[in-house]
Amino acid sequence: MSTNPVAHPVINEIAERWSPYRFEPRAVEDEKILTCLEAARWAASSFNDQPWAWIIAQRQDTNAFQAMVGCLMEANQGWASNAGVLMISVMRPTFRRNQKPNRVALHDLGAAAAHMALQAAALGLQAHQMGGINLSQARHVFGIDDDHEPQTAIAIGYPDTSPPTGDEAKALEDRQSGPRKRRAFSEFTFAGKWGQTAAIVE
Repeated sequence: MSTNPVAHPVINEIAERWSPYRFEPRAVEDEKILTCLEAARWAASSFNDQPWAWIIAQRQDTNAFQAMVGCLMEANQGWASNAGVLMISVMRPTFRRNQKPNRVALHDLGAAAAHMALQAAALGLQAHQMGGINLSQARHVFGIDDDHEPQTAIAIGYPDTSPPTGDEAKALEDRQSGPRKRRAFSEFTFAGKWGQTAAIVE
């Protein structure tokens, strides 16, 4: 995967982050997993509540790994089963300090997941985040408490950059190697009122 075509200078990890569909079917070293978790741990959060949690399944832990694969939607199961690590992200929707609703808990979980993905890129790994997960099944299989909510799945591993062989690998390669595109600043950066493009990006 080539570097993302950024319009302005950014840190290398942003330019080099992508979401592969082809992973090498090998384990990720414990220290690298811990480093990714450390990066997530230091994300900012409202009142420092840190409303995130992760359920981890390493591919060498066959039973747990297959149980997590089984929580993914069918379209994700094939390619994600080659990742070195699978995770389910979990959110606490209320503050620990007073049990009141935390309106920005999902935002803060997303910030932590972004930290994790960028750290993975810095380690020669990549993270592919998925909304395609059976949330009720994940709750049941992993016994998630009622006061927490499963949200997404994350596959982390070493991208497979070898030439694809077989129809399935070729289809996944086509899916991940298309043009990298993002909306223009003018479509989402406003000033004065909603929908009015900010002068800085015109």
